[in-house]
Amino acid sequence: MASKPDVSGPSLTDVLGGRTGALDAGIPAVAFVTAWAAAGAVLSSGADQRGSSSAAVLWGAGAAFLAGLVLAGVRLARGKRPAGVALGLLGVVVAASIVLYTGRAADFFLLQIASNAASALVWVASIAVRWPLLGVIVGLGLGQKTRWRADPDLVRGYSRASWVWAVQYLVRLAVFIPLYRADQVVALGIARALTWVPVVVCVALSWPVMRTALPDDHPGIRYPRARSGEAAHDQ
Repeated sequence: MASKPDVSGPSLTDVLGGRTGALDAGIPAVAFVTAWAAAGAVLSSGADQRGSSSAAVLWGAGAAFLAGLVLAGVRLARGKRPAGVALGLLGVVVAASIVLYTGRAADFFLLQIASNAASALVWVASIAVRWPLLGVIVGLGLGQKTRWRADPDLVRGYSRASWVWAVQYLVRLAVFIPLYRADQVVALGIARALTWVPVVVCVALSWPVMRTALPDDHPGIRYPRARSGEAAHDQ
């Protein structure tokens, strides 16, 4: 007699990751704020306040870039994909370049704000077109490609859970934008360092929220069911 598939609902943590990735991503920002604040305190005693401010930004940008390089090396040692590592380092370089160009320390977080806005838009758009991004990510992580789209219950479940992630980015914007407008550099750094918190919350909530859309007899995300009269297939 064939064994029944596991219907208990596997955790999405292994596929989505958790605190580690978000915590790592905040390290360059912490390095920037720390070096900027320290350099500003040391240099502020000089007569040229404008020059000391520019020097503090330079020190902060340099610290962020160095932290990004170290982080890239650690990620490669962990076996992360080189493309993903390079993309993360590129983000640090762009953020540092922006702040060096403008000379305003808060502008180091401008790329973060823009990426959060873009992420929120992409997540919402993916739900609207019935290609919920959570399903795309989990499907790739499980090696299913797009077979999950043949299962209306999974599409509905991934759509509901994708709202959790979309709202996360909107909450981030609600925190970052006022701090940026008020030029609160240290507070921005703290907020950036704590972005792992909403990520962990999203990972924890994704399965429970998704499960509300699945019937009791559904075999779970590893076993997409075809629409009535159709066979699930790779697209």
